[in-house]
Amino acid sequence: MEILSPTTTYLTLATTLLTLLAFLLYQPTTLVRWLQKKNYQYEVTFALYMLTPTEKFVFNSILFLTTSLLALAITLYLPNHVITISRRGYYYFAGEAEAVAGAAATTLTENLSLAAAGGGGAGQDWGWSG
Repeated sequence: MEILSPTTTYLTLATTLLTLLAFLLYQPTTLVRWLQKKNYQYEVTFALYMLTPTEKFVFNSILFLTTSLLALAITLYLPNHVITISRRGYYYFAGEAEAVAGAAATTLTENLSLAAAGGGGAGQDWGWSG
């Protein structure tokens, strides 16, 4: 048997990992204790300690599916939604639609300075008395 064969390498790696796992289970470190405590808090908070393993699996699967779908929706759709809302907010404030974000920021800055000076924004008189 060759020393550097893939089988020997995988066997050595598996043995090392099992030894490390056994050591951590019998000599818990602060990280392992913290993880055990968090698992205990999770089971007590959601009353999972009184469920059978099958019921725990079903509950955790539904929770994982819901959480992952929510995270996916947030990462895919929230940035576009925030951009759309900010563009609408700019349109409501400035009164004109800008295709370029840089021009929109420049116009917004000009409108704010005009409003602070007492003039109307985007060439409009708002009727404010200052």
